[in-house]
Amino acid sequence: MSLDTHPDAGLPHERIDALRQRVRGVVLEPDDDGYDEARTIWNAMIDRAPALVVQCAGTADVVAAVEFARETDSELSVHGGGHNVSGNAVSDGGVMIDLSPMDGVHADPEARTVRAGGGALLGDIDHETQLFGLATALGVVSETGAAGLTLNGGYGHLSREYGLAADNLRSVDVVTADGEVRTASEDRHADLFWAVRGGGGNFGVVTSLEYDLHEVGPEVSRLFVWYHADEASDRLAAFREWTASAPRTAAVLPFLAHVPDEEPFPEASWGEPSLVFFGCVRGDPDAVDDVVGPLTDGEPIADFSGRTRFEELQALLDEDYPDGLRYYWKSLYLDELTDEVVDLLVRYNERAPSDLSTVDCWWLGGAVADVAPEATAFWHREEPFMLNFEANWIDPDADDENVAWVREGFAAAEELPVSGGRYGNFPGFADDPAHLLFGGNYERLVDVKTRYDPENLFRLNQNVAPGGAE
Repeated sequence: MSLDTHPDAGLPHERIDALRQRVRGVVLEPDDDGYDEARTIWNAMIDRAPALVVQCAGTADVVAAVEFARETDSELSVHGGGHNVSGNAVSDGGVMIDLSPMDGVHADPEARTVRAGGGALLGDIDHETQLFGLATALGVVSETGAAGLTLNGGYGHLSREYGLAADNLRSVDVVTADGEVRTASEDRHADLFWAVRGGGGNFGVVTSLEYDLHEVGPEVSRLFVWYHADEASDRLAAFREWTASAPRTAAVLPFLAHVPDEEPFPEASWGEPSLVFFGCVRGDPDAVDDVVGPLTDGEPIADFSGRTRFEELQALLDEDYPDGLRYYWKSLYLDELTDEVVDLLVRYNERAPSDLSTVDCWWLGGAVADVAPEATAFWHREEPFMLNFEANWIDPDADDENVAWVREGFAAAEELPVSGGRYGNFPGFADDPAHLLFGGNYERLVDVKTRYDPENLFRLNQNVAPGGAE
């Protein structure tokens, strides 16, 4: 006799009841209070309705949810911080594992490590580690989920000195497709540990992450200076020259933007195209002018540089990326910051349909490039720059023109001889083939995928299909 099914979910009702009995967290169906809040993620372009949301209280709940999805042949998505622009944290009619209750963080200053739950945000980790004047290499927006950022690599203010977020992993706990809990490290399940460091969410649900810590802060020197866009070519040329000898303790992210229509920016500049240098310098504050002097001469529109707490630096951009805005981002790597690239940056910034959008040029290298491409799943280590088209807007009626702006700029950048490769944290809607992300590591990733997820249960990502799959 077949099992009754829930009228909304289309899933066996008896199995849903059994799942509720098995987990300590909350199982939400579409008619339940809290369901709409739970299914809503950062990017307002993503409006999907899963059949179930399982808000996991711990790893045992994750195991139960994974087994439920596998046994009911349900599409499975994983919500860590819910901050990935592609929206893979949620799918229509599927089972959504929500790790946000699992946000605990424990720092061990003597061992110089920190362990964070799969739902922890960057700010959760920084808050605990900065208590001891320590930090790990994470991103630049404190409300980003640490797990998603790390599994796809993870660039940030500390990357040039300490590597990617993934490079700072010491171990992870992973619930794989068979429902087993595996602790992966250099010594245990080394193939899985290799794969999760850059291979995204292809291999299971990461329920905790252990990172190495470094002496950082409590204060650093912030660089945040805005220039007129007609100076962009000269200033980016100076930046290009400066990067050849700048210390690893300096992190600078140039981007093209429009001046916000608000104080403390001068009112006469509101809405004006601009070039921004954002980042930080660690070390002797008296030496900062000598380090960044070539980037800060002249008369800027506004200069918000100065000493700041590292934790505050990490949260400085949060208000620019609020929940409920609409986002579409795509990125590619650059072998060189050529004049053609600079011209493209300026041109597409000027034609952006939303003044909230930016065109970013990430400066990479340093410790990231010290690691061999085959040492972890993260392949693109030798490229010195990354170009990111970042469409951010409010009006749903403007979706088409903003997405088109990114895709047109991206297509123009693809034509440049210095461009290539992709970055998993700025993937559009996972539009591009996975091999563009994983390069020469792709076939090895297929082998690991085949071992740990032969049925491709974890497929809502930049997917690496297991061997034999269509």
